Amino acid sequence: MKMVNCKVIGSVLLAAICASACAQQQAWDELRNLPFSENYPTNAASDRLYDEMLFHRATQVVGWSLPAMTLWYMKKGSEDQFGAGSNVLVIWKDRLSAETIVSTPNSDVIYAMGYIDLKEGGPTVVEVPPEQQGILDDFWQRPLCDVGYVGPDKGEGGKYLLLPPDFEGDSPEGYFTFKSPTYNVFVFWRAFRDKGTGDATEAVALMEQTRIYPLSMKDNPPEMKFPNGSGQPANMVYPRDYSYFEGLAEFIDEEAVDKEDWSMRGLLASLGIKKGKPFRPDDRMKEILSAGAEVGMKMCEALRFGDKLPDTKYWPDRQWHNVLNVLDVEFKTDSTINVDARIGMFMIGYSISPAMVMNMVGKGSKYPFAYRDAGGDYLSGGSTYKLNIPGPVPAANFWSITLYDAANASGLQNGQPFPSIGSLDKLKHNDDESLDLYFGPELPEGVPASNWRRTVPGKGWFVLFRLYSPTQPFFDDSWRPGDFEKIN
Repeated sequence: MKMVNCKVIGSVLLAAICASACAQQQAWDELRNLPFSENYPTNAASDRLYDEMLFHRATQVVGWSLPAMTLWYMKKGSEDQFGAGSNVLVIWKDRLSAETIVSTPNSDVIYAMGYIDLKEGGPTVVEVPPEQQGILDDFWQRPLCDVGYVGPDKGEGGKYLLLPPDFEGDSPEGYFTFKSPTYNVFVFWRAFRDKGTGDATEAVALMEQTRIYPLSMKDNPPEMKFPNGSGQPANMVYPRDYSYFEGLAEFIDEEAVDKEDWSMRGLLASLGIKKGKPFRPDDRMKEILSAGAEVGMKMCEALRFGDKLPDTKYWPDRQWHNVLNVLDVEFKTDSTINVDARIGMFMIGYSISPAMVMNMVGKGSKYPFAYRDAGGDYLSGGSTYKLNIPGPVPAANFWSITLYDAANASGLQNGQPFPSIGSLDKLKHNDDESLDLYFGPELPEGVPASNWRRTVPGKGWFVLFRLYSPTQPFFDDSWRPGDFEKIN
């Protein structure tokens, strides 16, 4: 009986695959066979093909613009909740919980985020406190520099001077000086809590020594503001519908023109988005852009979660992937930009720096990423899983596993204080130092609550396994985590 069922299921699946392929072939054939009279398109064929071209341009523009739109909507969401200004540095002083909707945050460290507007303020000074780990990125998420221990100040703190893209002339001495290709600059600090107590008082106090002000106001700088982001319902992710293009039009109008992007800006212009021009699409164009945004997002998700990115697995016998499977933080190869890898990164995350991709024992961090269980099925909110982690975990600083909502890559709102678990928690270890962690909608019988994190039925989820200061066993493959084993 079981064999008959398997055959029936296999036949149904095969029929569905064939039907889908046939439908796709028919759609392509319909376009191929649109009438051309003496090699000229009919009016109907011309209209149909032009709309089809604009639709495909819209889908590709989505993938191209993801790095910028990630930060643009982070800025917009932050300003809506906490106020605008280069002197506003939001600090999640009590950790970042799932109420704040932002791509793949780490709930186990202290975050600070700010947004500098060089168009408004001109050359801007960032006074960095000592003992920081931070990044300054332009708004295409190209690193200007690492800050702190792996930056030019070497963890001692210092003054950084950021110049706008149209700056000309000599810059003053006494600063670590960087010229940004964009007017907007992302400020991102991270700090670790005390390993023993989990207290963040000292980390927050150091972050609050940050000062950001226009160089022209160095003798009378504006007062800094450090709102507490913890528990705040800020929505800092990009939309996945027509309004995505409204935000993109705002960004294009506000930002500097990078000559490397002129061709893509040409595609944008054909969609009605051009610097210095109002964005006023008619009903027909709104329909094209709505479809382009939604399908474009699904294309990017298929690339990221459909295993279309090559050679991303850390271990061939495991379901753990490398989020940043690149050597160059601007995704450059010898002759191309690796657009697929860039889409894969910015579908689920933000911020990038050289320290995030370096392979040096005891330095930087690594981010194994899993969205399938041991059997190859997607992680489901309605199922329960066991994850075995051999000990000791090769992370000299600490490690953590965070759960994310597959719908928007933000922290999974599961009703627990934080959707994460790691070495800063009081976990029950096995006799051999390994750990068994559990993930599911209900606490399994006999499992300590400390070793369990709740999932939400009906919501797909994925995890990042962060290892800070990874040690040799991670690099020589003598250590590797288990996969998520479904237990019901």
